[in-house]
Amino acid sequence: MEKTSPSIKSHLKAHMRDFGLLFALIAIMAFFQIATGGILLRPVNITNLLLQNSYIIIMALGMLIVIVAGHIDLSVGSVMGFIGALAAVMIVSAGLPVPLVILVCLIAGGIIGGAQGYFVAFWRIPPFIVTLAGMLVFRGLSLWLLEGQSIGPFPKEFQVLSTGFVPDVFPAAWGAALAELVGARKFNVLCFVLGLIAAISVVLMGLKKRSRDAEYGIVSEPLSLFWARNLIVAGALVFLMFKLATFRGVPNVLVTMAILIGIYAFITERTVIGRRVYALGGNEKAAKLSGIKTERLNFMAFVNMGVLAALAGLIFAARLNSATPKAGFALELDVIAAVFIGGASMSGGSGKIIGAVVGAFIMGVMNNGMSILGIGIDYQQVIKGLVLLAAVFFDVYNKQKQG
Repeated sequence: MEKTSPSIKSHLKAHMRDFGLLFALIAIMAFFQIATGGILLRPVNITNLLLQNSYIIIMALGMLIVIVAGHIDLSVGSVMGFIGALAAVMIVSAGLPVPLVILVCLIAGGIIGGAQGYFVAFWRIPPFIVTLAGMLVFRGLSLWLLEGQSIGPFPKEFQVLSTGFVPDVFPAAWGAALAELVGARKFNVLCFVLGLIAAISVVLMGLKKRSRDAEYGIVSEPLSLFWARNLIVAGALVFLMFKLATFRGVPNVLVTMAILIGIYAFITERTVIGRRVYALGGNEKAAKLSGIKTERLNFMAFVNMGVLAALAGLIFAARLNSATPKAGFALELDVIAAVFIGGASMSGGSGKIIGAVVGAFIMGVMNNGMSILGIGIDYQQVIKGLVLLAAVFFDVYNKQKQG
């Protein structure tokens, strides 16, 4: 039998960071929607927002694992740029087939991550030093590969990694009828159906978790708060997919991101290896004494980061349709900021995949909104720095309060 749920006030206080993130994203989007005169949530801008932040979100998934394990990776922007340059040389200059190049680049990313992870895990060299060296090395290698010039364009089959859209499988007559009904020029039925499925899935998974918690006697959140949170998320998904349906439908990168987010959320929350990563970041000595092979886990965290940085590099290059010497410059700062804003602890051992994704979207909406308003890059950097400082201060304050 389910135990008595806590009051709404006490539950919000206990989960202040999680709910705070959700409210912050809603508030920031509402502000920029009003400030930009409705431009922020136009279908074309939502699509651009997804394309612009896809590689940040993908790298944030790997960075969360690294930070939860108690480390940091400063090289991801340079690795991303290097992989884009490698892909350009192999495809444009050497004429190699795209599928082979993608496979080689992902393997190269894993090797790069493994090389850095080897020094961190087995030689105990601080990750800050190792990845700072990696940042310099791969920035230099990118310049060497490209010889200081941009290489492009890429063939269409490579560009679809970023700029492609999932074709609508439903009859064109259905789309035409729905477009007329909602007053749009066109309507992608598949996109909207996927939005409905995603929204229903969120609610059903929430009910399943609540039921499972009740079976084990775990105190659940207040029912009213549960429905409010899930309906907000489900409504946001339906709204997002409806907007995309009136433009060009589901971008390929959105499918890639959704699959990766689902996989990493499952790994971190439901698997043994996920629990071991959190144990490693919480107390490495205790984790080692409990039988966890901490060196191997640290090594694999960096291998994983390298593969995701490589994937991000391919998507970034496909979106620009060229590889440039400055690709990925300073992007590691946005990735790290997204993870910390999303609730990860500086000391390791805590953080959620969904939090990192929301943190990345907060950064993305701020970048996009400020650009639409014509705010200079100087002020943008100042504002983003203050937001990051506020997020870290909030984390430290909560820990001291709980302690």
